[in-house]
Amino acid sequence: MTAGIRSAGARVRRRLRSLAVGELVNVPLQAAVWFGVVGVPVTAANILGFALVTLLLLEGAAYWTVKLRALSAGGAAPLPGASVFAAARVANLVLLGLGVPLTVLAVADAPGTGTIPGLLFTLFAVLEHVNYFHTQLMYDTPEDRRGRRRNGRRRAHLARDLERARKLRTAQPSADGASRP
Repeated sequence: MTAGIRSAGARVRRRLRSLAVGELVNVPLQAAVWFGVVGVPVTAANILGFALVTLLLLEGAAYWTVKLRALSAGGAAPLPGASVFAAARVANLVLLGLGVPLTVLAVADAPGTGTIPGLLFTLFAVLEHVNYFHTQLMYDTPEDRRGRRRNGRRRAHLARDLERARKLRTAQPSADGASRP
C-alpha cells in the first residue's frame, strides 16, 4: 500500500515537473516556430499577442513549479505565493482587456499576416488565462479525459488552490481573536 502511494506521488511530481518545463520550453520554441520558421512578421500586434501568451506560459510554469515544491515538502499547506497568483489573475484581466481590443483594432485597420497572428495569440492567451485561473480546458492525459467524461468540466488547479488559500486566510483569527471576514 505504501509503495503504491509513493509511486502515485512520484507520478504526480513527474507530471508537475513536465508541465513546468513544458511551459518554459514553449516560449522560445513557439517564438522560433512562428516568427522564424513560419515567418510571422514582427509587428506591434503580433508582438503584443505573443507577449500575452508568453506571460501566461510563464505564470503557468511558475504555478507548476511552486505546486511541485509544495507537494515535495508535504503538500498540506496553502499554495506558497498564492497572493502573487491572485494579483496576477487580476492583472491579467487588465492586460487581456487591453490586448484583445488593440489586436482586434489592428486587424480591422490592416488585416493580414501583420495583425491576424497577433489576434490569435491574444485569444490563445485568454484561453490560457481561463485554463489556469478559472476552468480547466486542457484534458491531455487519459485520466483527465476519463474524469471529464464522468464529471464534466472542473475548476482549474490554480483556481482551486487560490480558493483554498483564501478560505484558510479568512479563517485565521485576527489580532483581536475574531475571524477575518
